[in-house]
Amino acid sequence: MQVHSISLNDFTDNNYHLIGIHSALEDYRLAYMFNLYLNLDFIRSKTDLDFKNRKNNASYSLYEYINEATDNYWFLISNIYKAQIKNSVASLFFENETSIRLIPEKKGVDFFLKLEGNFSNRDIDKTIDMINKIPQIITSYKIDTNKLKSKEVLIF
Repeated sequence: MQVHSISLNDFTDNNYHLIGIHSALEDYRLAYMFNLYLNLDFIRSKTDLDFKNRKNNASYSLYEYINEATDNYWFLISNIYKAQIKNSVASLFFENETSIRLIPEKKGVDFFLKLEGNFSNRDIDKTIDMINKIPQIITSYKIDTNKLKSKEVLIF
C-alpha cells in the first residue's frame, strides 16, 4: 500500500514577491504615502495578523490593495508590534515596552510589501525605485523569500 505524506510546502504559495521597507512612519501614514505617490488605493484590512505564544500576543497591522484589472494583490504589513510588559518587581516604572518582530531575522525592516500575482522583475524594480523616491522612506529593497526562516507567517 502506498503512503502519501503531506508537508507544509504542499500548502504554501511561493508566487509572491517581498519588499522590505525602512521608514519611521506610522502604518496608516505609510499607506497614505503609497496611495499618494504610487497611485494605489490601500485600505486597512478588516483583520490584522494575530499571533499568540506562551509569552504574549502580537497583532501586526495589515493594509491591502487589490487591482482587479490585473488580478494583482498588494499587502502592506507591519514588522513591529510594541508590547507592554508588566514588571513583577516594584519599581518606578511598572511597564516596559518591547518590540516583537513578525519576521525576527529581518530586525531592521519596519514594513513588508507583499506582492501576489503576475509581477515581473522589472515591475518589482520599478516599484522599489518609486518607493525610494518617497521623502519619508529611508530605503526599500527586494527580499529573497527562499532564505527566510519564518516565511510561513506570510501565508494568509
